[in-house]
Amino acid sequence: MKLRAALFLFLFVPSFFLHAQNRVFSGAAEIKQQLESLNTSGSVLYIAAHPDDENTRLLAYLAQEKKIRTGYLSLTRGDGGQNLIGNEQADLLGLIRTQELIAARLTDGAQQFFTRANDFGFSKNPAESFKIWDKQKILSDVVWVIRTFRPDLIITRFPEDSRAGHGHHSASAILAREAFAAAADPKQFPEQLKYVKVWQAKRILWNTFNFGGSNTTSEDQLKLDVGAFNPLLGKSYGEIAALSRSNHKSQGFGSAKQRGSAIEYFSPVGGEAAKNDIFENINFGLDRNADMQAIQQLLNEINAGYKVSDPAASLPKLLELRKLVRPAQVEFKKELLDEIILACAGIWIETNVPSQAYALTDTLAVQLQAIVRAKHTLPVKISMPNAGISANLKPNQMSAFSLKVPAAALGTTQPYWLQERHPVGAYVVSPQTAIGMPENQAPSAGPVIVEIGGEKLEVFRPIVYKFTDPVKGEVYQPLAIAPPVTASLAEKAYVFNGNSPRTFSVQLKSFQDGTKGTLKVLVPKGWKATPENIDFSLAKKGDEEKVEFTLSPAGEVNGGTLALNISTGGKTYDKGLHVIAYDHIPLQTLFPFAEAKVERLNLKITNKKLGYIAGAGDLIPESLRQLGYEVNLLSENEVLNKDLSAFDAIITGVRLYNINEQVKAMQPKLMKYVENGGTLMVQYNVNAPLKIAALGPYPFKLTRDRVTEEDAEVTFLAPGHPVLNVPNKITAKDFEGWIQERGLYFASDLDAKYTPVLSMHDTGEQPLNGSLFIASYGKGKYVYSGLSFFRELPAGVPGAYRLFVNLISNPALK
Repeated sequence: MKLRAALFLFLFVPSFFLHAQNRVFSGAAEIKQQLESLNTSGSVLYIAAHPDDENTRLLAYLAQEKKIRTGYLSLTRGDGGQNLIGNEQADLLGLIRTQELIAARLTDGAQQFFTRANDFGFSKNPAESFKIWDKQKILSDVVWVIRTFRPDLIITRFPEDSRAGHGHHSASAILAREAFAAAADPKQFPEQLKYVKVWQAKRILWNTFNFGGSNTTSEDQLKLDVGAFNPLLGKSYGEIAALSRSNHKSQGFGSAKQRGSAIEYFSPVGGEAAKNDIFENINFGLDRNADMQAIQQLLNEINAGYKVSDPAASLPKLLELRKLVRPAQVEFKKELLDEIILACAGIWIETNVPSQAYALTDTLAVQLQAIVRAKHTLPVKISMPNAGISANLKPNQMSAFSLKVPAAALGTTQPYWLQERHPVGAYVVSPQTAIGMPENQAPSAGPVIVEIGGEKLEVFRPIVYKFTDPVKGEVYQPLAIAPPVTASLAEKAYVFNGNSPRTFSVQLKSFQDGTKGTLKVLVPKGWKATPENIDFSLAKKGDEEKVEFTLSPAGEVNGGTLALNISTGGKTYDKGLHVIAYDHIPLQTLFPFAEAKVERLNLKITNKKLGYIAGAGDLIPESLRQLGYEVNLLSENEVLNKDLSAFDAIITGVRLYNINEQVKAMQPKLMKYVENGGTLMVQYNVNAPLKIAALGPYPFKLTRDRVTEEDAEVTFLAPGHPVLNVPNKITAKDFEGWIQERGLYFASDLDAKYTPVLSMHDTGEQPLNGSLFIASYGKGKYVYSGLSFFRELPAGVPGAYRLFVNLISNPALK
């Protein structure tokens, strides 16, 4: 029996993948907690749209109080949101939030699943969501997860109507209801049935809520008190929920711990009606299956006789239980039982390597370490037949063995959903069995056979890299398997002002010794790279070299793709390197395509020196530097104490007024800068909470209004205004090619001294005039913009650049 969470085909495999394989119970009390959970069968699946949508308190209660297999299916990885801890956007942000969700599930005890849906940003209704996602594709994924996880009960976070507050939210409820029926219909997605069987859950419920100013609960609904205290874990489920939710750091969701009674409410959606209890007529006991009497009786004896002071005393009966449940047709948490046996026996196994990253062409020198630490008389033998390892473990004596593993047998560790280019709406994933997985199966040297008490356990452990940091102590990092050489560009998009050439730097990095080859530069038709081919030689693994080429726009084509091909060892590679490092998630090493978008613009620029006050994190400064601007990142201290008159314009980063306490002190200085003749551009802020009430020189009110259709028609309210004419003439063409949205958190109730510049709206809605407005103040100019420049500029959208340049220029407003 395997401990590895392989693919999704096994009904009772914990879906923690990398994390579950290295999971260690924290002590004898947690072993007891897990031992008691062996008494339950069946599962509950919670469905919503994004990371952070899940009810962590309910998940913790179901998983650790009811001890039912509990899953959370998030349709998306949160790729379309904003990032409060860095400047990663889109796929990179989705990767961060994937890891935050996995960490949350390790905290509350549930399992994590995803569909292929890509979070393309805010959606006002499910119709828009389904148009972009391809409803049938994502429905098939929800059906797949239901058929593999086989939940007895399905719970949605949101209703199907506008009360959900987001088109993705209501879409998740619609998909859940339709998948509830489709999973039981052999005519629906029959291609899945060569892997799984149809499945009918007992019922589907909506977990109603009272938050965000909306109360959908009522006392006639089904209720469940999830505020219990778990003495084995030493926490209430409100406390566990807060710890779980606080993993969503990229969203700023640190949560206070709650203690005491907490009522959850539920409304029926489909299936068998329940009158008094959401679990009504669902048997989660082992006796739901035939011929479990002997297993139940023995398990009762084990639980009754378990000693917190001596877990090893339970080993003989645990091994006897294992013999009883070994037949494949028995529904039982077999993998969990094996982990409990290992924990009670004090068996610790690890496979590690001396380096964090290796090339596909390498052979890994893996060290296997194993020790048995609990005091008991059962002999323990470990073996890896394919590696020629076989040894008896001596009590409390570490054993170490060496083995070789070809990296090619493990494959690259690129996140599986990012291995192919994907359109807006959905990732490209194959094979079918990969759909739903939270992350890649961890690289492993293969099973370690543990023989104890006549039983053989197959133990899979991930190959990890560990080192000792002088501050943090022992640090573990996931293994990365890379191409032999990577070629990395600094940006995902580059802009050229006219036909002026630009010099590009490419960072080459070798993941093996003695790498020689050629870097070939591929450019849009008519453009010219000098040189087109660059020879390189990297002597040692880890060596890096910066090479340069000049790219000159020419011809009739204004843009396209700049791509890099690396030829070495008779093969061609096309990947770069990107590392995401935050303390709250494992190190993420990925290999994006070595390419970037290039665009030729025709811009007039009237000033050069800019100040930038960072907000929640964006890439605007890097984007402006491409045009030749001198962008100075200003700290709070510099704003307060520096002479700001040296700057032609000052720009505030997104959500500055939401996150920075120092804006209370900075705002008077910024207003004085404008009054004395400066230009201040404030980028979007969320309407609440704000650190100060007055964001501008005159009153206005921020709302939650937005335009999510990136191709929404834009009307010029003030066509003669300087910002639409100087130094660049702005036309309707400048609003073509925008991505994800037009803008968000527009303003209303503008003081008469402001001039609204643009009007826009989503299909079927009223025009919104608060996306961009400007006012004279003293000798200077104040600009507020809810337009999503923080997405458009890094994506190389030409018209967004042209408008942004005008906004930070200094034409006379009178």
